[in-house]
Formats: sequence, structure tokens, C-alpha cells
Amino acid sequence: MLCQNCNKKPATIHLTEIINEEEKREVHLCEECAKEKGLHYKTHFSIQDLLGNLINMPQGAESAQETPKPCPECGISYDDFRTRGRFGCKNDYRVFAGQLEPLFDKIHHARRHTGKVPRRASENLARDEVLLDLKERLSEAINNEDYEKAAELRDQIGRMEGNR
Repeated sequence: MLCQNCNKKPATIHLTEIINEEEKREVHLCEECAKEKGLHYKTHFSIQDLLGNLINMPQGAESAQETPKPCPECGISYDDFRTRGRFGCKNDYRVFAGQLEPLFDKIHHARRHTGKVPRRASENLARDEVLLDLKERLSEAINNEDYEKAAELRDQIGRMEGNR
């Protein structure tokens, strides 16, 4: 696609403007024409640039918790993650789970995966999803002091976990 301004060079800057949530206007410019129009842009982005303030967001509820200890496997601290924008090993997701949940909520607007799942994994994931739902309902039943319902849910969870 050529630049819409000079019609000579390839368009490398693509801007989309949404007007009144209905009309969409797109502009495709080369780097030179974008500079002439006063558009400032970056050609390379770090994870810090992409996630912006999400990683460095002021910590709300999680700040009341103690700062977690560094990962025992790779030694990275949560502050190192916030600075670098990446983890040192797969264990970090578990070590920093309390701090990551609000971050994931802000990024994905959910804590559960809702996308596509490979067929070979879907059976286990479906069972795990049902178990998670049952455990949440059990906790709610206990909090509401509905012990008969809690006992039913406990037994149902036990049967499902026994079939693993």
C-alpha cells in the first residue's frame, strides 16, 4: 500500500480514527509524510511500552499484601518483573499470583480463559472449569450457611476428583 499523501513510498504508519462510534477513518502514510504532518511515533516497542501503566499501575488491594519473596527458582523479584516487563521462569506465575490477578483483570477483563482450546486439551479443561465452578459454589454455600447444599457440592466435587 502506498502513502496516501505522496503516493510514492510504502505506507508504514497506519492510523485509524473512530468518529461517534460509527464512522471509521483510516490514514496510511510513509514515515516522511508522517513527520511532515507532525506525527511522532516509535518504530520499536518494548513490553514496557506496550503494557504501559498496567505493569506499573498503582497497586491497590494487592499493596496491602506483603511484597512477595523472589522466585526460588530464578531469583527474580516482583519489582524486577515490573521494571523489565518479563519473568525469569514459568514458576513466577505461581510465585506472584496475588499481584498478577489484578493485572490480568485489567488487561483481559477476566480471570478465566475464554478463547479457543486445542481439541486434545478441551476435555480436561472442561472438567477443570466445572470443578472450579463447583468449588466456588461450595464456598458460597458455606458462607451462606447452606450446609445441605455445601454437602451435596462437596460430594459432587469428591466424585469428580476421584475420576481423574
